[in-house]
Amino acid sequence: MEDRPRIKNEAQYDALRDKGYSKEKSARIANTENAGKRGGSASTYEERTKSELYEQAKELEISGRSKMTKKELIEALRS
Repeated sequence: MEDRPRIKNEAQYDALRDKGYSKEKSARIANTENAGKRGGSASTYEERTKSELYEQAKELEISGRSKMTKKELIEALRS
C-alpha cells in the first residue's frame, strides 16, 4: 500500500483520483468533516453569501477566486 496519511473516506478519495484530481486535493476533500455524506442539509450555493462561497473556494484552493463574482464562484465550486 502507498505510504500516505489516513483518508477518512477512501471511496471518495479513489473516485476523485479516478477523475484526475491530484493526491493532495483528493485527500483534502476526502478528509473534510462531512466527506462523502449526503442528506441535503447544506444550503444551495445560490442561498449562500459570496463570502461563504469564497471561503469554500479557498478551502479547495480554487485559483482566481478573489476576482470571481458570486456566479463564477458557484460555477467553479460545481466543476
